Amino acid sequence: MANMVTDPTAEQAIENAALKSDRFRLEREADWVRLEDIVTKMEKGKARRLSDDDVLALPTLYRTLLSSLSIARESSLDAGLIDYLEGLALRSYFMVYGTQTSFGQWLKGFFGGGWSQSIREIKVDIWIALFVMIAGTLIGYVLVAGDSDWYYALVPGNFADTRVPGASEAALRETLFSTKEHDGLGVFAAYLFSNNAQVAILAFALGFAFAVPSILLLIHNMALLGAMVWVFAQRDLTVEFIGWLSIHGTTELFAILLAGAAGIHVGRSIAFPGAKSHLKAASDAGKRAALVMAGVVIMLICAGLLEGFARQLINDTGLRYLVGGTMLTFWLVYFFVFGRSRVETGT
Repeated sequence: MANMVTDPTAEQAIENAALKSDRFRLEREADWVRLEDIVTKMEKGKARRLSDDDVLALPTLYRTLLSSLSIARESSLDAGLIDYLEGLALRSYFMVYGTQTSFGQWLKGFFGGGWSQSIREIKVDIWIALFVMIAGTLIGYVLVAGDSDWYYALVPGNFADTRVPGASEAALRETLFSTKEHDGLGVFAAYLFSNNAQVAILAFALGFAFAVPSILLLIHNMALLGAMVWVFAQRDLTVEFIGWLSIHGTTELFAILLAGAAGIHVGRSIAFPGAKSHLKAASDAGKRAALVMAGVVIMLICAGLLEGFARQLINDTGLRYLVGGTMLTFWLVYFFVFGRSRVETGT
């Protein structure tokens, strides 16, 4: 009890401060309670239960709270009251100025035009990525055609079994139309999906280095495909091979194309920011590219399902082209036609 205040003057000062704090609280507490009740309902997703008066009063109550907090700090009122006001001010800030969008609303906007709009905004980069991928395929094809040893440098050794330069037509055809449950082609297809998923992610992630790693990655990945095409082309099985690949390839390669374009978009925006600062250009490009990549993940999942089921069930080249062509048409229409008017008009 040694710390007890025995000085009457000091005791009076403490009592005055307490009275001042209590008076300050009583004069404004009703507004704080009302604001806290509104904020609590909004935090719990019950904003629809708020009355029109409460919604309209929210900004005013928030500004009043800030004024109270400022006075409390300047008047050195009790620390507990200041902590309460600071916490309520922080919660209210997010309700007043934060984006009030639920996950369901975000999904609706994403599939309803947001995703396709972000893709249309990087159209130039998509053309660049498409050119690079075609060039990579031709490079792989030409290299192996000139010297078959290039095949073993481009294609991983664990898949260079029967699908190698010099393989017979029967052996290659068997890999395309085998109905065996554990055929080597299934393992190869699983490898392609895993490899392409990694390529898609890396092509985007490395784009910040002025897009150079993204372009090199696309070239290398497509050179592998070009080398494989050459092997089948030597036995007049090009149509059959592309048909086998098209079932999931039109979706999978499209996803890689978009991922590479997203990486190129970020790198190109950093290298050539235009009138914006480098930081602002990178930030804007990153937001668009991130939205594109969210869709790329969905496309890779679709490709995995097509590879895991459709490829196993369909053993006819014509049907394979039909499935692959349908998927390609679907993506093209969805990206470049669907939702265009809604986004442009802001509806």
